[in-house]
Amino acid sequence: MNADQVVLSGVSKSYKGKPVLGNLNLSIPRNKFTVVIGPSGCGKSTIINLIAGYDKPDAGTIMCDGKQVEDAKWDRLVVFQETALFPWKTTLENVAFGPTSQGAKKDEVATRARAIMEKFGLAGFEDKYPNQLSGGMQRRAELARAIINTPNVMLMDEPFRGLDAMTRELMQEYLLKLFEENHLTTLFVTSDIEEGIYLADTLIVLSSTPTSVRAVIDVGLPRPRNIRMLATARFGEVHKEVLQNLTKRERETTMA
Repeated sequence: MNADQVVLSGVSKSYKGKPVLGNLNLSIPRNKFTVVIGPSGCGKSTIINLIAGYDKPDAGTIMCDGKQVEDAKWDRLVVFQETALFPWKTTLENVAFGPTSQGAKKDEVATRARAIMEKFGLAGFEDKYPNQLSGGMQRRAELARAIINTPNVMLMDEPFRGLDAMTRELMQEYLLKLFEENHLTTLFVTSDIEEGIYLADTLIVLSSTPTSVRAVIDVGLPRPRNIRMLATARFGEVHKEVLQNLTKRERETTMA
């Protein structure tokens, strides 16, 4: 079995004639937590959409489990920046949506959904609508809705952006616990360096547009993770390396 579950080879993408991705080569290891970080507007969300199959590259190939990505499928699920919960459905109905829409028996799906919701701290909120949930609860419901579909790859596009610091930390803990239980191949996009290091096995640092890979960094922090690791020497070393790579172009331009 290939150690890399998702492979982008020579991928280019432009919008309205403006190059966003330029001959991008990127590998997402199987059963690892990979974080992509880069300057604002460098195409991080574009990468997520291409792997998900929501968009197509102008050139190059995207392979998942040895097959070329042609369109969106349940084996590659996205948790977006903004909530995608259906406002007219209850929390239980939202969580159960995927299997139910694929024809699974409603009673069996409801039982699974309730079990997952309990695991995510949502027991007792089954009949609540999204606007009756806090931001953190909505994020947990999004994760539960993705997990119930048993995807092969989880794609997360800055899912905790906009949350207050305490809720964001809580969501990071939920996500780490989830990953450390099932080691689901995860690609997580963030603009927050500390969040990226805290979550990742591997950090991929991108350049500004047209985007290419500037560095691939092995975080090297043990699992299970805890917040105290943010004060370790290794965390500081990785933080410095990420910053150096993110500001490399700016320094070179200044020196020129």
